[in-house]
Amino acid sequence: MNETRNKKYYIVLPILLAITLAVGILTGATLSDPSSGKSNFISSLVKFKEILTYVERDYVDEVDAEKLVGEAINEMLEKLDPHSVYIPAKDRELTNSQLEGEFDGIGIEFNIIKDTIYVISPLEGGPSEAVGLLSGDKILQVDGEGVAGVGITNRDVFDLLRGPKGTEVEVGIKRRSETEVLHFNIIRDKIPQHSVPASYMIQDEIGYIKVSRFAATTYDEFHSALVELQDQGMKKLILDLQNNPGGYMDRAIKMADEFISGNKMIVYTDGKQDRYDSEARARTNGIFEEGTLIVLINEGSASASEIVSGAIQDNDRGLIVGRRSFGKGLVQNQIPLSDGSELRLTISRYYIPSGRSIQRPYEGKSLEYYEDYLTRTTNGELFHQDSIKFNDSLAYTTSKGRIVYGGGGIIPDHFVPIDTSMNSVYLRKILYNSVYREYPLSYYQKNKSKLKKMDYQDYFDNFEVSDEMLQEFARMAKGNGIDFDQDGLENSKDLLKIYMKAEIAKLVWDSKGFYPIFNQQNEVLQAALNLFDEAESLAAYNPSK
Repeated sequence: MNETRNKKYYIVLPILLAITLAVGILTGATLSDPSSGKSNFISSLVKFKEILTYVERDYVDEVDAEKLVGEAINEMLEKLDPHSVYIPAKDRELTNSQLEGEFDGIGIEFNIIKDTIYVISPLEGGPSEAVGLLSGDKILQVDGEGVAGVGITNRDVFDLLRGPKGTEVEVGIKRRSETEVLHFNIIRDKIPQHSVPASYMIQDEIGYIKVSRFAATTYDEFHSALVELQDQGMKKLILDLQNNPGGYMDRAIKMADEFISGNKMIVYTDGKQDRYDSEARARTNGIFEEGTLIVLINEGSASASEIVSGAIQDNDRGLIVGRRSFGKGLVQNQIPLSDGSELRLTISRYYIPSGRSIQRPYEGKSLEYYEDYLTRTTNGELFHQDSIKFNDSLAYTTSKGRIVYGGGGIIPDHFVPIDTSMNSVYLRKILYNSVYREYPLSYYQKNKSKLKKMDYQDYFDNFEVSDEMLQEFARMAKGNGIDFDQDGLENSKDLLKIYMKAEIAKLVWDSKGFYPIFNQQNEVLQAALNLFDEAESLAAYNPSK
């Protein structure tokens, strides 16, 4: 028996060696240099190996040593920061597909914290965004089965939530602002690979480009949209990075380079190891270095989107409008391990041209970090500019001497609060329910031939969601368990009409038809339209005069 178990240990040994090698590479450890201070590291590694040997050889029950090692790695990484993560070999391809390829599913970025699935961000244009999932939501149930506190893994989440287009999955969500578990019926769909879902002319000379994430094709999509708008006479641009969770840094740098001239700094990184230090500067003659620029951000704008908005703000290239961004400024290195698994380890921080760090404070993988949206709701930051807390000792200056602050996220030049004037409990219940998508789909199917014959501009200018349609929608909502609320409907009907008109347009003309209508209630965009004089003054300001 001991011999058999020893043989099992030798099978596990390569895993230990892979961990040893990976940690050695990451920390730059050199066994020959006693001044490097790695003696504690070596003794700790020996201790871990020793304990695992005893457990594998002598423990009373059979154990899965590979699983134990994986759990030990995850527990270790939880003590570091919110974004360092270990990805087992069986999950690596699925995880990477989110930015690289198409797949069918519900469309969320997620993380597992303390044995609970947290929604990091619903993907733009995906089913989860459509039904109303939010950053910070905790997934407690899938199809009625509990998934919290049961040892859930990344593979389990993929197996539960991905599936063929058109199939349905029910998820139970705990949201900190709600006392009861919210249930969403989500119809799986093809998760869109495109990351520039819409670009169009809002007014004469004013163009709009929405960038939902920084994926493999983002820069090419963005550049094509920019050229097309310039051909239509665009001289002023609104770049919408709201709810953009980030992605590939090099695509963000190339995008920023289209706006920033000369050899100006865009972003730099600084880590413990010099080899992880880098800087990116403007290199090419961008095609929109002269036009007036406004960038929209909010609490869902993170990482690569903060690099773009931060570089534009620090170089005084454009006006930043909206609400404070998420504050994700840690750089992960993707390190393949010998068994096919992958370690994504934080190896440096992003710094934008003024010298400030994007990253907001954290303590390991704390739940509070992922619930930041709800924290900002509670402390009033989303509604009042004075509620934004910043540290006076972290004051920096832009290229033209304006004061900006570090300490987490990009604070906009012009704050726009969330508009709650047309909100109601009735509207929230509707947005949390599948009826939000069911009624527009039902209307589209009944009127498909008429809608398909319509010119989009005609639809935009003349189509109205009637009160009769709202009543029909309310009856369908009641059939889905939402009690009718006349006061709630009356308070929210103008907003609901815009939502419904946009959703119907999406079924006919995709996202290109959705955004021009949906943006009529986008308070950040509507504010930006009145700020181009300020943006032009910023670009023209010369501090030497």
